[in-house]
Amino acid sequence: MHKKTQSLSIELYKHNTPLILAGKSFTSRLMLGTGKYKSLQEAKDSIYISDTSIVTVAIRRAQHAKQLGKSNLIDALDWDKIWLLPNTAGCKTAEEAIRVAILGREMAKRLGQVDNNFVKLEVIPDPKYLLPDPIGTLKAAEYLIKRNFAVLPYINADPILAKQLENIGCASVMPLASPIGSGQGLQNTMNLNIIIENAEIPVIVDAGIGTASEAAKVMELGASAVLLNTAVANACSPCLMAESMKFSVLSGRIAYLAGRMQKTYTAQSSSPVEGISYIQ
Repeated sequence: MHKKTQSLSIELYKHNTPLILAGKSFTSRLMLGTGKYKSLQEAKDSIYISDTSIVTVAIRRAQHAKQLGKSNLIDALDWDKIWLLPNTAGCKTAEEAIRVAILGREMAKRLGQVDNNFVKLEVIPDPKYLLPDPIGTLKAAEYLIKRNFAVLPYINADPILAKQLENIGCASVMPLASPIGSGQGLQNTMNLNIIIENAEIPVIVDAGIGTASEAAKVMELGASAVLLNTAVANACSPCLMAESMKFSVLSGRIAYLAGRMQKTYTAQSSSPVEGISYIQ
């Protein structure tokens, strides 16, 4: 390796610290979901190509597949290398979400992750826009935190709710960029900026990301991580998009650490003008 390249890599290593969630350390700041893929093999390949450290699985969907005797990603992935983030997708009330969270913790322990108390908390009564219920989310989060869950709540980009969830002990907050699966990208940039600025816990932007440049932008804002699913699963080549997302999240993180130049209203010459002799 060239000496200059080596020194840059060392500098990045020093500053790009691992993602810490509920006391656990993760090397990747890209998280992936497991739904919507055309096949289990395509999902598995995309997940491994992405180098993600955390994969989220809808416990209700996994349980349903098991009851029908169908294979699912729970059986296909190496859980010694990937951390399971059970999620409560499909739950319309706080009570439903609590029951599914408990099932998720049991599943993680059966997979050998005996210290896994993580849950991605989703309470979504809205069938059309799939927007999360703030009151139900706060209620379920309070209950689960008292029972030693590391709660990562999926929320609207609401700075007040984000702070309330932090104050009751959530391990992270997961505000949406735009509605789930919409691919609309960042529609809530101002609120995301406020949430990130005010947070003392990791902010993981979840939902609405459609392509790599949007994932990079999220990281440039200072988000701790990005969670996405549809952008990869519905791409023409999910494996290629997974690899693109891997590099875009890293690139956005590096840009954030580097510090963006200040914008100016006028042009600034990049070449010196002193000492130039003009031809008459």
